[in-house]
Amino acid sequence: MLKKLYNRVINKRFTDAKIMENNIIPKRNIPRDVFLHLLAIVTLYWSSVSFVTVLWQMINYFFQDQLNYFYYESFSGLIRFGVSSLFIVFPVFLIVSWYLNKIYAKEAQVRESKIRKWLIYLTLFIAALVIIGDFIAVINFFLGGEVTIRFILKALSVLLVAGFVFGYYLDDVRKESPTKLAKPFAWASGVLVVAAIAGAFFVIGSPSTARLMQFDSQKVYDLQNIQYQIVNYWQSKEKMPNTLADLNDTISGFTAPTDPQSKENYEYKIIDAEKLSFELCAVFNKEAANKDVGNLRIGPAGIDANWYHPAGRYCFERTIDKQLYPPLEKTVK
Repeated sequence: MLKKLYNRVINKRFTDAKIMENNIIPKRNIPRDVFLHLLAIVTLYWSSVSFVTVLWQMINYFFQDQLNYFYYESFSGLIRFGVSSLFIVFPVFLIVSWYLNKIYAKEAQVRESKIRKWLIYLTLFIAALVIIGDFIAVINFFLGGEVTIRFILKALSVLLVAGFVFGYYLDDVRKESPTKLAKPFAWASGVLVVAAIAGAFFVIGSPSTARLMQFDSQKVYDLQNIQYQIVNYWQSKEKMPNTLADLNDTISGFTAPTDPQSKENYEYKIIDAEKLSFELCAVFNKEAANKDVGNLRIGPAGIDANWYHPAGRYCFERTIDKQLYPPLEKTVK
């Protein structure tokens, strides 16, 4: 009897210990851990690339290179995409990281999970490659004599982001408990992102300003198209069109475009019919982004003239070179 009673007591204590152990150490939620860690890393990469993209385009704006044409459309588009990504993706990264730290505090084994360590070491590997590649690029461009302030600033921006990420995660993975750099990292990165977004708005302006710039770009494109049609009209008929309506062609389907903003016809005036000089005018909302190149675009007429314009009404004077654009009959002969 005593032996049976003793065995019952021992079994009860063992069962109670198991229950307590299960209550203290909850079961791992593997799918949740994989999802959160992957989301944190992907949003980190996305935010880093978006931040560097915004910095590079701001550098392009303030330190323009005469060897590289500056196109407002592509420049502003990249900034808008970078800012949009930072608005959405970076807060997601901060929220997921904060939630993971709460899980680490309750479930220490989650911090030691293999998926987390694999992703961190992958991040360290990529950051190390970026840093090495950055230094190689600096030396390569230096030897080629192409080191400019613009290039140096771009190289520093990449080094800043990659070094920032590498240093934080190297400190984190080497410790058994959560790193104390989590909050400083979040605050510092948040300040940098806010500064980049503010700088981007200073460069490209408000959404309403971007809308006005898009109108101006379309006007330049329309004038380029009209210019091409005028040259083609001269080559075909050996005379200048009297009005833009003369350019309308039912066979080719061309119709002289109108100002997309005012819906009015563009201004066209013959200056000298003998010299084949004419002017095309439009009313612009803003000054062109680059005084040297302006809103040059690859349109039907190609890049054959400077399309810089100030704000307000502005006329582009053009003269057709008879040697460059001879009549089509002479060209055939």
